[in-house]
Amino acid sequence: MNKNTKKRSLAARILCWGVSVLLVLVLVLTGTVYGIWHNEIHTIASIEHVRDRNDAHLDGDVYTMHVSGGFYLDEFVEQGGVRSDSELIDFITGKLTRGLLKMDMSAPDIGCASFTAKTPDGDVLFGRNYDFAKTNTCIIFTEASEGRHATISTADLQFVGVDTETGITSLMDKVLSLAAVYAPLDGINDAGVSCGIYMTYQGDKTVATNQNTDKPDFTSTTLLRLILDYADNVEEAVQIASTYDLHDSANTSYHYMVADASGKSAILEWVAGTDATDNDGSARKLVVHYNDNDSYVGEAEGNSASQWVTNFVVNPGYYDGCDPSAKKGYDRYLKLQQELTDRNGVVADEDAAMEILGMIGRRTWNNDDGNGCTVHSAVFNLTKKTMLWVSNENFDDPTAVFEFGFDK
Repeated sequence: MNKNTKKRSLAARILCWGVSVLLVLVLVLTGTVYGIWHNEIHTIASIEHVRDRNDAHLDGDVYTMHVSGGFYLDEFVEQGGVRSDSELIDFITGKLTRGLLKMDMSAPDIGCASFTAKTPDGDVLFGRNYDFAKTNTCIIFTEASEGRHATISTADLQFVGVDTETGITSLMDKVLSLAAVYAPLDGINDAGVSCGIYMTYQGDKTVATNQNTDKPDFTSTTLLRLILDYADNVEEAVQIASTYDLHDSANTSYHYMVADASGKSAILEWVAGTDATDNDGSARKLVVHYNDNDSYVGEAEGNSASQWVTNFVVNPGYYDGCDPSAKKGYDRYLKLQQELTDRNGVVADEDAAMEILGMIGRRTWNNDDGNGCTVHSAVFNLTKKTMLWVSNENFDDPTAVFEFGFDK
């Protein structure tokens, strides 16, 4: 073997060794990344674009996302929750991206309405309109685990930083979408519990609820997330709400409606005094109005097993001395009351419940709060644990109508 042949052989061995070392390093790095972020990687890979935007109709893109793992919610509870959106951002950033990516979250001035009803067969239904402006939405599925329910919920992706005009177009957008699991607007769990969030415009300048006791803390959408994941029924949802201090998001105020498969429902509100005096968010207390004990709210409410809600505080006397315009959504509330009273709280099926939501949608109703469209309408069957979901009042367009359940 001559000298040149020996040199080539040595070079080949060195090259082979170098490639082997590089391959090992790549495998180790890949394994490390997967070991740290395997749930996040699976979640991102699950994101599916299920409906195209239609700007002429103010329709945003619609996506689905299946969340792998527990998304650190148990740790969120163990640490005592968070007191603000910024603390929630820090928690999500630290857990989901290990601090490598800065996220943002916000909440808007939203409209919305909900009601409960039954079918002739006794199925319990929970209907919900989400009124706002053109935006992109994501229907989110989470897994059941010990002490936790599987859930289906809807999030508005602009709250986590996804551009309303483009939707999810990059890997970065998909990473941002991971945070949407902490920002549900409505949903159902596999125990047949549903919950929704609705703005209330409380106080003469719209003051956010900001309780400050020694209880653990949650923000507006994280309350809804905790109810969906941990509540077996309405009473457990109320217990969760009463165990925490509420810190509303976006310098505004909200109330909630929750229902379960037994037909029980409740409106959860945080109030102190009247609208004119309710200007200290730290002074507010939780008040619960149950559908089977709400005759003090009104005669129609007391005579009905159904319950309905829009965007004003239903606590009696709250608007004494105020201009009638302070009761945001009162006209839609009366329309729901009329429709449910006329039907004795019974609707034929989910499609019939969806028709009622269509009656108060933004394309058929005089808009009283500046929101431009009904982003989505949903009817949850709490007995069968299913969801009928329609994008932006496209009730007659099969590509905009989706049906989901925990067995699909």
